[in-house]
Amino acid sequence: MEQLKTIGRELAMGSQGGFGQSKEFLDLVKSIGEARSKAEEDRIVLREIETLKRRLLEPDIPKRKMKEYIIRLLYVEMLGHDASFGYIHAVKMTHDDALPLKRTGYLAVTLFLSDDHDLIILIVNTIQKDLRSDNYLVVCAALNAVCKLINDETIPAVLPQVVELLGHSKEAVRKKAVMALHRFYQKSPGAVSHLVSNFRKRLCDNDPGVMGASLCPLFDLVTIDAKSYKDLVSSFVSILKQVAERRLPKSYDYHQMPAPFIQVKLLKILALLGSGDKQASESMYTVLGDIIRKSDSSTNIGNAVLYECICCVASIHPNPKLLESAADVIAKFLKSDSHNLKYMGIDALGRLIKLSPQIAEQHQLAVIDCLEDPDDTLKRKTFELLYKMTKSSNVEVIVDRMVDYMISISDDHYKTYIASRCVELAEQFAPSNHWFIQTMNKVFEHAGDLVNIKVAHNLMRLIAEGFGEDDDATDSQLRSSAVESYLRIIGEPKLPSMFLQVICWVLGEYGTADGKHSASYISGKLCDIAEAYSNDETVKVFTKIQLFANKAGKFKAYAISALMKIYAFEVAAGRKVDMLPECQSFIEELLASHSTDLQQRAYELQAVVGLDAQAVQAILPRDTRCEEIEVISYYIIFYISLR
Repeated sequence: MEQLKTIGRELAMGSQGGFGQSKEFLDLVKSIGEARSKAEEDRIVLREIETLKRRLLEPDIPKRKMKEYIIRLLYVEMLGHDASFGYIHAVKMTHDDALPLKRTGYLAVTLFLSDDHDLIILIVNTIQKDLRSDNYLVVCAALNAVCKLINDETIPAVLPQVVELLGHSKEAVRKKAVMALHRFYQKSPGAVSHLVSNFRKRLCDNDPGVMGASLCPLFDLVTIDAKSYKDLVSSFVSILKQVAERRLPKSYDYHQMPAPFIQVKLLKILALLGSGDKQASESMYTVLGDIIRKSDSSTNIGNAVLYECICCVASIHPNPKLLESAADVIAKFLKSDSHNLKYMGIDALGRLIKLSPQIAEQHQLAVIDCLEDPDDTLKRKTFELLYKMTKSSNVEVIVDRMVDYMISISDDHYKTYIASRCVELAEQFAPSNHWFIQTMNKVFEHAGDLVNIKVAHNLMRLIAEGFGEDDDATDSQLRSSAVESYLRIIGEPKLPSMFLQVICWVLGEYGTADGKHSASYISGKLCDIAEAYSNDETVKVFTKIQLFANKAGKFKAYAISALMKIYAFEVAAGRKVDMLPECQSFIEELLASHSTDLQQRAYELQAVVGLDAQAVQAILPRDTRCEEIEVISYYIIFYISLR
């Protein structure tokens, strides 16, 4: 793009190469810039295409004009239109002896053509010739084209010349030769595998630009096989130290940072070489500490170097002082008002806690606050870090904030993911069963049927089994707490289907167990559930009739199963069953239902109410709830499959 701007300025100003000013070209650029809509811009470009097609058919076009036409073709392509009718003219221009024309031709073909284009074969000979030129600017132009256009089949044709140019007297040529050889390695590693030692040699080049260029292929090689390059650790450390101490020319500074891009690449390489290697890591500690201490955190590029340094510290054998220094930098990132710096802080902290979990505790509140940030990307990154940070001592705070975050999002796929993470952490680190139940209630209430069915089964098993110790009073308190919480929740609108299953099961099993609530009260609540959710107008409007019937049937099935248990327990206890009028009406409705399953449940309930206490105790023994869970779970899975 810079080359295109330069050539465009040459044409516009008429100051280089002897080419005069073209008003037509200037008018084109001006009209494109002033276009007020894409449609207007397209009309300008289409008109330009017709003009260029006509002009390129003219005989004996002056070179000055042809150069301008090629530049105008570049504008056409950049704006998304097809300029393939002029490709051949760009290829021909690469053959010209005049440097400005050759540069224009090479620029055009590298932007027009892919490496498998049919016209590539026409410029291979030209590239070979230009690589042997005495003019280093011509050689550089050819090397630029080599990096873009040479494919697997044409690599052997230019490889010898490129290797020879690694020793050229001009540093610009050596740098571009390294880049070309790197490109060959990326395209066809087998074709240049015997030449990778050249990258090691260029690491010692007197010119920092050539040395910096050699870091890119070396990074690729170290990524694949770090062991083969362990001997270069001292060299990389030495180079990094020289850069950090500002021994490179001032021209390599960027925003007053000494060669930051070279620093970043060296830090990436050292992170790979120091991973799992204590001896290699120890040789890096001093220079890493110096970089953290000297880097300017007031600029973006300075923060980029600091971030990469933290990543390196997190990858190599741990050093307490470096970890402490890295934690201080992370604290600054998290306190920043910039979303980008907060994101970097969250990401860097996620790397460090693998080595030193206590670091997370120092920044726990700052991390949690990031969930309130309006930036969605930052919130997602924060969520992942909180998941890694969670343990028994902080699970309550973190999971509560995660649940609040889950409530705030509308993406069902991501909400499912968050719900599963919350459940996983609650099951693993719950400080008490009571807290676990309350947390699961929140997850079910707000994530609804997005929650895995196994979570419902585990919750019911926990309520049934209690704390797993011989502490009946504590277990009874847990169940009473669950009943009370569900009686409060039951009045809320639009409870998810799966949550209703759990509520009905708990009320059926334990609604009257502690004696606080009568069978009539609990059965009335269950009938209210069946009535409310069977007549849900929202379901009627937004679903098909059959789907509504299935949902309504499920709600009734949950309620009738719970009523079965309540009345059975009353009969087994020798108490008279006082059935509420609304419950009697509900049962009569089910007896006439078109669903054979609901009919069967209603008839079974009538039969149970008519049995004596001994028979009911044999059918539904009150002390075998844990065994019953397996049966209830089977029904849950069966009804879920009807959705």
